[in-house]
Amino acid sequence: MAEIKELLEKLKHIAENPREQLDNYLAQGKKAVGVWPYYAPEEIIYAGGLVPMGVWGGIGPIDKAKEYFPTFYYSLALRCLEMGLDGTLDGLSACMLTTLDDTLRPLSQNYKVSVGRKIPMVFLNHAQHRKEEFGKIYNAKLFESARKRLEEICDVKITDENLKKAFEVYNENRRLKREFIKLVGSHSQTVKASDRCYVLKAAYFMLKDEYNTLLKELNEKLKALPEEENLGPRVVTSGIICDNPGLLEVLDDFNICVVADDVAHESRALKIDVDTSIEDPMYALADQFARMDEDPILYDPDIWKRPKYVVDLAIDNDADGCLLFMMNFNDTEEMEYPSLKQAFEKEAIPLIKMGYDQQMTDFGQVRTQLETFSEMVQLNNM
Repeated sequence: MAEIKELLEKLKHIAENPREQLDNYLAQGKKAVGVWPYYAPEEIIYAGGLVPMGVWGGIGPIDKAKEYFPTFYYSLALRCLEMGLDGTLDGLSACMLTTLDDTLRPLSQNYKVSVGRKIPMVFLNHAQHRKEEFGKIYNAKLFESARKRLEEICDVKITDENLKKAFEVYNENRRLKREFIKLVGSHSQTVKASDRCYVLKAAYFMLKDEYNTLLKELNEKLKALPEEENLGPRVVTSGIICDNPGLLEVLDDFNICVVADDVAHESRALKIDVDTSIEDPMYALADQFARMDEDPILYDPDIWKRPKYVVDLAIDNDADGCLLFMMNFNDTEEMEYPSLKQAFEKEAIPLIKMGYDQQMTDFGQVRTQLETFSEMVQLNNM
């Protein structure tokens, strides 16, 4: 048990200190590339001997970014741009940005004119018609352009051979994370909700082979433990990101066990591996992207596929309900809420919607909602 605690503390420290991680890699003579939301192909960066560093906002002031956006704009985008403007990202050789969300389109262009002169941008404008052959071909060409751009900026060579090695490392990474998420559901006294978040978050600031070694060790030690009784409600979480320390403290206070998640920052990108049998690495990445589904950020003509998927997550994992963290001013998530609400009501599974912001410090309303939810679960289990 002491070894598990030590591993959890180590990963938490990494998750909470990305700047320290970046400085350590730079001191080793490595070059690092920022990876912004969502679904940028990190494997291309890794294959060039570069360090992918996640850029997902976080707690901190938003001042300079307000010169480029209205103050009521999506806070994740505001905070990410602020990090580029205030020097937080200094030391990165480049940043990879996508446009898969309406809020990201102006973000990429504002980045280009404000931060891009200091930290060059690798721009990805994915084809949303990703399943058709023409969409796969387009995305493969897009990824090839990103490879060439990284080679030019960082003075590296990204070979097909190294890309295929990167696919193996990243497929193992996704597998280990999926295994860890399952283990948390049966070991929630050892791994609290906050621990779970920090373990997954640490991956954004580590070379994946290094992270895989730590996570594999943690998983093996958890598997050696007997299953533990849940002391609080079993839930599925949904949303963009829910890494705020204040929020995680509230979840721990109510002994919330997150048995599965539909969170962009956590599991949404873990479901689909790269098909390593495909010869062309760029087409393999396009094929992986084509097989991603059940995501409000990605176009799908079947509007009921996603609500069913989230409901099934709750049913298949014996969850008592779903906690939906609705990021303020994120139109994409807000627009899909009615269909999600309807699907959960149909199955008589509680869906608790909570307004959320990375800059929030007062979680009194969340605490009240969880108190009511916990009492309801206790009554249902009596």
